Amino acid sequence: MDLFSETIDQQKNWLPYGGTVNYYGKILPMEKAGFYFNRLLETIEWRNDEAVIFGKKIITKRKVAWYGEKPFEYTYSNTTKHALPWTKELLELKELIEAETGETFNSCLLNLYHSGEEGMAWHSDGEADLKKNGAIGSMSFGAERKFAFKHKQSKEKVEFVLEHGSLLVMKDTTQTFWLHRLPPTKRITTPHVNLTFRTIVE
Repeated sequence: MDLFSETIDQQKNWLPYGGTVNYYGKILPMEKAGFYFNRLLETIEWRNDEAVIFGKKIITKRKVAWYGEKPFEYTYSNTTKHALPWTKELLELKELIEAETGETFNSCLLNLYHSGEEGMAWHSDGEADLKKNGAIGSMSFGAERKFAFKHKQSKEKVEFVLEHGSLLVMKDTTQTFWLHRLPPTKRITTPHVNLTFRTIVE
Protein backbone atom coordinates (compact mmCIF):
# COMPACT_ATOMS: atom_id res chain seq x y z
CA MET A 1 0.00 0.00 0.00
CA ASP A 2 1.17 3.54 -0.80
CA LEU A 3 1.61 5.11 2.63
CA PHE A 4 1.22 8.64 1.30
CA SER A 5 -2.10 8.16 -0.50
CA GLU A 6 -3.89 5.46 1.44
CA THR A 7 -7.13 7.48 1.64
CA ILE A 8 -7.25 8.04 -2.14
CA ASP A 9 -8.84 5.51 -4.49
CA GLN A 10 -6.24 5.51 -7.26
CA GLN A 11 -8.47 3.45 -9.58
CA LYS A 12 -11.39 5.88 -9.38
CA ASN A 13 -12.27 7.63 -12.64
CA TRP A 14 -13.00 11.25 -11.69
CA LEU A 15 -14.68 12.09 -15.02
CA PRO A 16 -18.42 11.35 -15.26
CA TYR A 17 -18.07 10.16 -18.89
CA GLY A 18 -16.01 10.53 -22.05
CA GLY A 19 -12.53 9.84 -20.71
CA THR A 20 -10.51 8.65 -17.73
CA VAL A 21 -8.69 10.68 -15.05
CA ASN A 22 -7.08 8.95 -12.07
CA TYR A 23 -5.63 10.95 -9.17
CA TYR A 24 -2.99 9.10 -7.17
CA GLY A 25 -2.36 11.83 -4.59
CA LYS A 26 1.14 12.23 -3.19
CA ILE A 27 3.39 9.42 -4.43
CA LEU A 28 6.52 10.92 -2.82
CA PRO A 29 7.17 11.81 0.82
CA MET A 30 7.60 15.54 1.51
CA GLU A 31 11.40 15.45 1.81
CA LYS A 32 11.86 13.50 -1.45
CA ALA A 33 9.40 15.75 -3.28
CA GLY A 34 11.36 18.78 -2.06
CA PHE A 35 14.61 17.24 -3.33
CA TYR A 36 13.18 16.72 -6.82
CA PHE A 37 11.56 20.18 -6.87
CA ASN A 38 14.90 21.85 -6.18
CA ARG A 39 16.79 19.65 -8.67
CA LEU A 40 14.26 20.40 -11.40
CA LEU A 41 14.57 24.15 -10.80
CA GLU A 42 18.39 23.88 -10.93
CA THR A 43 19.07 21.38 -13.72
CA ILE A 44 16.32 21.74 -16.32
CA GLU A 45 17.03 23.97 -19.34
CA TRP A 46 14.02 26.23 -18.83
CA ARG A 47 12.99 28.57 -21.66
CA ASN A 48 10.15 31.05 -22.03
CA ASP A 49 7.47 29.38 -24.12
CA GLU A 50 6.65 30.74 -27.57
CA ALA A 51 3.34 30.50 -29.39
CA VAL A 52 2.07 31.87 -32.69
CA ILE A 53 -1.54 33.02 -32.24
CA PHE A 54 -3.36 34.67 -35.15
CA GLY A 55 0.00 35.14 -36.85
CA LYS A 56 1.47 36.97 -33.87
CA LYS A 57 4.38 35.57 -31.84
CA ILE A 58 3.68 35.47 -28.09
CA ILE A 59 6.38 34.95 -25.44
CA THR A 60 5.04 33.60 -22.13
CA LYS A 61 6.29 34.36 -18.62
CA ARG A 62 5.79 30.66 -17.90
CA LYS A 63 8.84 28.60 -18.79
CA VAL A 64 8.91 25.21 -20.47
CA ALA A 65 11.30 22.39 -21.35
CA TRP A 66 10.96 19.28 -23.54
CA TYR A 67 12.90 16.06 -22.84
CA GLY A 68 12.80 12.54 -24.26
CA GLU A 69 14.59 9.31 -25.06
CA LYS A 70 15.23 10.63 -28.61
CA PRO A 71 15.34 14.20 -30.00
CA PHE A 72 11.62 13.97 -30.78
CA GLU A 73 9.91 16.90 -32.46
CA TYR A 74 6.81 18.19 -30.72
CA THR A 75 4.63 20.86 -32.33
CA TYR A 76 1.94 22.86 -30.55
CA SER A 77 0.73 26.47 -30.83
CA ASN A 78 2.46 26.58 -34.24
CA THR A 79 5.94 26.12 -32.76
CA THR A 80 8.18 23.03 -32.82
CA LYS A 81 10.49 21.83 -30.04
CA HIS A 82 13.22 19.17 -30.14
CA ALA A 83 13.58 16.96 -27.08
CA LEU A 84 16.71 17.17 -24.94
CA PRO A 85 18.18 13.94 -23.50
CA TRP A 86 16.78 12.75 -20.14
CA THR A 87 18.35 14.08 -16.96
CA LYS A 88 19.02 11.63 -14.11
CA GLU A 89 16.10 12.97 -12.07
CA LEU A 90 13.62 12.89 -14.97
CA LEU A 91 14.51 9.26 -15.68
CA GLU A 92 13.99 8.40 -12.01
CA LEU A 93 10.58 10.11 -11.97
CA LYS A 94 9.58 8.46 -15.25
CA GLU A 95 10.40 5.02 -13.84
CA LEU A 96 8.50 5.82 -10.63
CA ILE A 97 5.37 6.87 -12.55
CA GLU A 98 5.59 3.86 -14.88
CA ALA A 99 5.78 1.55 -11.85
CA GLU A 100 2.76 3.28 -10.23
CA THR A 101 0.57 3.28 -13.35
CA GLY A 102 1.69 0.36 -15.53
CA GLU A 103 1.99 2.82 -18.44
CA THR A 104 5.15 3.61 -20.44
CA PHE A 105 6.36 7.03 -21.57
CA ASN A 106 9.13 8.25 -23.89
CA SER A 107 9.06 12.02 -23.36
CA CYS A 108 8.19 14.78 -20.91
CA LEU A 109 6.95 18.35 -21.29
CA LEU A 110 7.75 20.46 -18.22
CA ASN A 111 6.14 23.74 -17.17
CA LEU A 112 7.47 26.22 -14.59
CA TYR A 113 4.93 28.69 -13.20
CA HIS A 114 6.82 31.27 -11.14
CA SER A 115 3.73 32.30 -9.17
CA GLY A 116 -0.04 31.93 -9.19
CA GLU A 117 -0.37 34.78 -11.67
CA GLU A 118 0.97 32.43 -14.36
CA GLY A 119 -1.41 29.73 -15.56
CA MET A 120 -2.64 27.82 -18.59
CA ALA A 121 -5.81 28.52 -20.59
CA TRP A 122 -8.40 25.88 -21.52
CA HIS A 123 -6.94 23.39 -24.02
CA SER A 124 -6.65 19.69 -24.80
CA ASP A 125 -3.49 17.77 -25.67
CA GLY A 126 -4.57 16.41 -29.03
CA GLU A 127 -1.42 17.05 -31.06
CA ALA A 128 -0.75 14.66 -33.95
CA ASP A 129 2.68 13.72 -32.49
CA LEU A 130 1.05 12.16 -29.41
CA LYS A 131 -0.16 8.56 -29.12
CA LYS A 132 -3.92 8.74 -29.69
CA ASN A 133 -5.84 8.12 -26.43
CA GLY A 134 -2.50 7.41 -24.73
CA ALA A 135 -1.87 8.14 -21.07
CA ILE A 136 -0.36 11.44 -19.91
CA GLY A 137 1.19 11.23 -16.45
CA SER A 138 1.14 14.65 -14.75
CA MET A 139 3.40 15.12 -11.72
CA SER A 140 3.35 18.31 -9.63
CA PHE A 141 5.89 19.96 -7.33
CA GLY A 142 5.95 23.14 -5.27
CA ALA A 143 2.94 25.36 -4.61
CA GLU A 144 -0.44 23.60 -4.59
CA ARG A 145 -2.51 24.70 -7.59
CA LYS A 146 -6.08 24.14 -8.70
CA PHE A 147 -6.46 22.11 -11.92
CA ALA A 148 -9.76 21.93 -13.78
CA PHE A 149 -11.44 19.88 -16.52
CA LYS A 150 -14.40 21.12 -18.61
CA HIS A 151 -16.48 18.95 -20.94
CA LYS A 152 -16.42 20.37 -24.47
CA GLN A 153 -20.20 19.97 -25.00
CA SER A 154 -21.94 19.92 -21.62
CA LYS A 155 -19.49 22.40 -19.97
CA GLU A 156 -19.50 20.27 -16.78
CA LYS A 157 -16.43 20.87 -14.63
CA VAL A 158 -14.26 18.63 -12.46
CA GLU A 159 -11.60 20.27 -10.26
CA PHE A 160 -8.56 19.07 -8.31
CA VAL A 161 -5.87 20.56 -6.09
CA LEU A 162 -2.48 19.37 -7.35
CA GLU A 163 -0.40 18.62 -4.27
CA HIS A 164 3.39 18.73 -3.89
CA GLY A 165 4.72 15.34 -5.07
CA SER A 166 1.37 14.20 -6.51
CA LEU A 167 0.43 12.31 -9.68
CA LEU A 168 -2.60 12.68 -11.95
CA VAL A 169 -3.13 10.54 -15.08
CA MET A 170 -5.30 11.46 -18.08
CA LYS A 171 -6.01 8.71 -20.64
CA ASP A 172 -8.46 7.10 -23.08
CA THR A 173 -10.72 9.71 -24.75
CA THR A 174 -10.13 12.49 -22.19
CA GLN A 175 -8.43 14.79 -24.74
CA THR A 176 -11.24 14.24 -27.27
CA PHE A 177 -14.10 15.24 -24.96
CA TRP A 178 -12.54 17.41 -22.22
CA LEU A 179 -10.52 20.62 -21.95
CA HIS A 180 -8.22 21.28 -19.00
CA ARG A 181 -6.52 24.34 -17.52
CA LEU A 182 -4.44 25.68 -14.64
CA PRO A 183 -6.32 28.82 -13.59
CA PRO A 184 -4.29 31.84 -12.43
CA THR A 185 -4.61 33.09 -8.86
CA LYS A 186 -3.07 36.06 -7.04
CA ARG A 187 -3.07 34.18 -3.73
CA ILE A 188 -0.05 32.02 -4.63
CA THR A 189 3.35 33.69 -4.74
CA THR A 190 5.70 30.69 -4.98
CA PRO A 191 6.63 28.45 -7.95
CA HIS A 192 4.80 25.38 -9.22
CA VAL A 193 6.50 22.84 -11.50
CA ASN A 194 4.44 20.40 -13.55
CA LEU A 195 5.83 17.44 -15.50
CA THR A 196 3.66 15.76 -18.13
CA PHE A 197 5.08 12.42 -19.22
CA ARG A 198 3.84 11.49 -22.70
CA THR A 199 4.28 9.04 -25.56
CA ILE A 200 5.38 10.42 -28.93
CA VAL A 201 4.60 8.26 -31.95
CA GLU A 202 7.23 8.40 -34.68
